[in-house]
Amino acid sequence: MNYIKHLTGFFDRIIQDRELNPTHISLYIALFQAWNVNRFKNPISITRDEMMRISKICSKATYHKCMRELNEKQYIKYEPSFNPYKGSMVILFNFSEDLKPVQKKDNTTKKISLDTGQVLDKHKTTTKTTTETATEQALVSSINYINNTNISNDKNVSNLEKHTKNFEEINNSNLKNQTQEKEKSFAKKEKEEMQNENSVFANSDENQIKNSWQKSSTKKEEKLEPTIEEVKTYFQENNFPEQEALKFFNYFKSVGWLVGGKTPMADWQAAAQNWMINAPKYISNAEQPNRTKQLNTTTDKDYSEPL
Repeated sequence: MNYIKHLTGFFDRIIQDRELNPTHISLYIALFQAWNVNRFKNPISITRDEMMRISKICSKATYHKCMRELNEKQYIKYEPSFNPYKGSMVILFNFSEDLKPVQKKDNTTKKISLDTGQVLDKHKTTTKTTTETATEQALVSSINYINNTNISNDKNVSNLEKHTKNFEEINNSNLKNQTQEKEKSFAKKEKEEMQNENSVFANSDENQIKNSWQKSSTKKEEKLEPTIEEVKTYFQENNFPEQEALKFFNYFKSVGWLVGGKTPMADWQAAAQNWMINAPKYISNAEQPNRTKQLNTTTDKDYSEPL
C-alpha cells in the first residue's frame, strides 16, 4: 500500500467533510501511526491511554465522541473492548484507490485496424496514460518539495549556528576589552594615588615645620604682655595714679593675662580703659562714707518718739 496516496485520499475526503474538527484529524493520524507500525495489517489493537497520549486529546468524552463519529462516517471500523486487560480492535480503510481518475466517456472517431479488425479508442488510452503520469509527477514533485525544504532547513540551521558562534565570539572579545580597560584604569588610579601619597609624605616635614613656625608666631603674638613701665605711662597719660597701674598689672599678671580666666587678652590697653571706668566701684569700705552710723542708737533713746 502506498501510504502517500492513502493520506492524500484521506485529506481529500476531510476537505469535503465540514463536520470534522482538528481532534478527529489528530486521532486518525494516531491510528494511522499504529497501523503503520503494524505494517498496514488489519485489524490493529489499540489502548485508549496510548491513543490519547499520541493525539494530545485530554478528555475521555472527546476521545470516545471522535472515535464514534469516525466510525459512523466510515473512516474506520471500531470494535470496542470493554475488558480493561484487552485492547480494542480498529480496522482502517485504504483510501489510495480513491485517487484513481474517473474516465470520461467520449465518442470520438474510432480507428479499425485492417489487420486485426479490433476497435481502438485513442482518446481513452491517451487520457489514461496522461492521468497516471500526472499523478506520478505530482507525487514525485511533492517528495522533491519535501526534500528541498528539509535541505533548506538544514542550511538555515547551520547558518544560524555560525551566526550564534560569531555573535558569542564578538561578545567575548568585547568583554575582554572592557575588562582590560577597567584593569588599566584601576592601575592608573592606584599609581596616581601612590604618587600623591609620596608627595604628601615628602612635603609633610616642610608642612610640619611651617605649621610649628606659624603656631609659635601666633603664640608669640597672643602672649604679647605689657611691661610695668608701659602700664604706668599709659595710666599717667589718662590722669590715673600709679597705684591703680600697679593694681592693674599685678591682677592680670597673676591670672596669666586671661580675661575671665579662660580667653587670652587681645588688647591690654582696652582692658586698662575698662579698669579705669570701673575703678570707682572698687573703692574700699574705709574710703566710703559710713552709711550705717545713722542707724546707731543710744541706750537713752525714747522709743515713744516718732521716727
